[in-house]
Amino acid sequence: MSRRGQLPPPPPPVHLRAWPDRDALLADRHGVLADLGGRSLGTGALALFWLLVAGAQLGWALIGGALTSVNGGFDPIAAVLVAVLATLGLGIMLGAGILLGIQVRRQRVMRGLMDRWAELESDPAGDARFRMAGPSLWWLLTSFAACAVGLWIALVVPATAEAGEDTYMDVVYGMGAGTLLWIAGLLGGARAVEHYRWAVRLVVPARGISAK
Repeated sequence: MSRRGQLPPPPPPVHLRAWPDRDALLADRHGVLADLGGRSLGTGALALFWLLVAGAQLGWALIGGALTSVNGGFDPIAAVLVAVLATLGLGIMLGAGILLGIQVRRQRVMRGLMDRWAELESDPAGDARFRMAGPSLWWLLTSFAACAVGLWIALVVPATAEAGEDTYMDVVYGMGAGTLLWIAGLLGGARAVEHYRWAVRLVVPARGISAK
């Protein structure tokens, strides 16, 4: 099995495959698919995803604080503080965004590996474990909550803004924070749905073949 942090290799080419029997092949196949499934939807992956989303929100909050402080006018010292806040917030937000992008790209690589290992053999009974209903449900619930809250913030903040009480920058910050949550929810939900569709494909074609 692969070392921690290192993805399993793809299955060997046909002319280099040396499994003594089907059971040995399935054992390796199941081990790799279980490893990749855990990396994709496990508790660690879920925590890391939302930690990065929280980082992006923190960066945007710092930027929003800098923007909203501009409205009242400021002296040179305040200008320096605003610049520091904005720079720090931009750095945190960009860092979190880059790491999220890396995670999404890594997810695509893992999905490709899972497809290649799954194609080696059909095992409907053994593959039922890879549906990962519990982790998938957590991804869906947290993603749905993020989408709902994000969409509500993005729509309600500008709709309820009042002249004289809420500034343009306040509205921009609220809409940005809501949009970030909404996008994060879409990404998380898409991962869970994609895994579910992949797991179903492991079983349904084989059932169709056996029914003939």
